[in-house]
Amino acid sequence: MPSTKEIRLKIKSVQNTRKITNAMQMVAASKMRKAQDRMLAARPYGERIRVIVSHLASSNTDYHHPFLASHSDAKKVGLILITTDKGLAGALNTNILRDVLATIKKWNAEGKELFASAIGNKGLGFLQRLGAPVQSQAVALGDKPNLDRLIGAIRVQIDAFKKGEISAVYLAYSRFINAMRQEPVIEQLLPLPKDAFGINEGKPADGEQKQQYSWDYEYEPNAQAVLDLLLNRYVEALIYQAVAENMASEQSARMVAMKAATDNAKKISDELQLVFNKTRQAAITTEITEIVSGAAAVS
Repeated sequence: MPSTKEIRLKIKSVQNTRKITNAMQMVAASKMRKAQDRMLAARPYGERIRVIVSHLASSNTDYHHPFLASHSDAKKVGLILITTDKGLAGALNTNILRDVLATIKKWNAEGKELFASAIGNKGLGFLQRLGAPVQSQAVALGDKPNLDRLIGAIRVQIDAFKKGEISAVYLAYSRFINAMRQEPVIEQLLPLPKDAFGINEGKPADGEQKQQYSWDYEYEPNAQAVLDLLLNRYVEALIYQAVAENMASEQSARMVAMKAATDNAKKISDELQLVFNKTRQAAITTEITEIVSGAAAVS
């Protein structure tokens, strides 16, 4: 049985750990509110530009933008993996990395090679341990997404797609649902999906089939100028939104994980305190017994 001194040291250590996790919980809660506000502010723009671009992808125009081209004969698949820079965020990174690993195995089975970019230290370390070639990276992003820091990493993927070196570009990140739930997502970024974002938005009457139709636009000054600008903004908006979603998810997951750690530290501290009391009581009882026995022997 450990001595009372050893137990006292363990209690002190657990209490110090609890103070740290409690402080980290409060910091994460504060950062989560700010990250959530940024994420929610960016969502309407991101959702609207998805719908507009999906209509453009199905419209008829004389100008065929490179983002609409399909390179099915390419032997590589692009992946932009967004994770956190730091740990202590529960299973947030584990969930997205598990899905990414399953997807990579699927691509390998199809004879596709991985063309990867990492945003965040955890994803970079995962790809390096996997032995995957990392074409670009962006780490140490801080608590606020900055598009200027991300452009370099995603430009490598975009240029490779334009050249026909990769068949598609996928985006992997954790989508914020609420403070207790974050959903791992792997979605296609390029080529522009024609059936993903509500192209057929008309609501058919009961018993009728939903009509298939396409959209068309008038461009000013011309289709090339408008599409070049809009589709580049589309890619940037989706990357920014994904990073903002991942940052909000990170702070939420960290807040929940640190609260659980704080509660567990309190439970362990209470259990150790009970053991300490029992050990001290046993020592006192032993001393009293020895005193009584000695007094009886003398008398």
